[in-house]
Amino acid sequence: MQLFYDSDFDENTRLIKVSPEESRHISKVLRKQVGDYVYITNGKGVLASGTLKSNHPKKCEIEVEKIQVTLSNPSHLHIAIAPTKANDRFEWFLEKATEIGIQEITPLLCEHSERKKIKWERYQKVLLSAMKQSLKTHLPKLNQLTSFKDFTSSEIKSSKLIAHCEDTPKEKLSQLVKQSNTILIGPEGDFSRDEIKRANDKGFKAISLSESRLRTETAGLVACHTVNLIHTL
Repeated sequence: MQLFYDSDFDENTRLIKVSPEESRHISKVLRKQVGDYVYITNGKGVLASGTLKSNHPKKCEIEVEKIQVTLSNPSHLHIAIAPTKANDRFEWFLEKATEIGIQEITPLLCEHSERKKIKWERYQKVLLSAMKQSLKTHLPKLNQLTSFKDFTSSEIKSSKLIAHCEDTPKEKLSQLVKQSNTILIGPEGDFSRDEIKRANDKGFKAISLSESRLRTETAGLVACHTVNLIHTL
């Protein structure tokens, strides 16, 4: 099964007019022919399947025959994480977190951040590709780069957790997982002491992810896997 994507349809749509970018993928890359049966999602939980009516490289059309609606996950995992200096390592995190299951990601700008700008559109494409590859129908929400101060000052209604390397009392993530969780993951140089203090003052609890010191992207993935594992037990 190959999964395609177009955001501009819902469960009531009967003829999907596919975006030019995805149309080219259908027509030119995969060489789908008129009459082929295809699957497409809007990234919001709707999976449509039907017959390819037109395979024009700029405007494919799909005649919908079946609609399946997947409800949103009742749990919510939001990871705010500092992008790594090596872009491919952060993209690896985005890809794998999407495959495992994550609802929201905020790239975080910290005092020790080595990457202070991001290519949001590129990251969005990584998420989209991972969603399609893993046959999921919910596209994670990717926020813009946000400063640590602004993020910790925002209203957060979920459980608030922070992973850092300072030698202070911590609880295991597995012991604090709730239905909805927001987890802060710092840059390669870790959060500054001022940032850790600010997070504590804002109600974030310190957590341990491993006995080892983890790279930023590994820590993010361990947090994602741990939360999802607990919610599936």
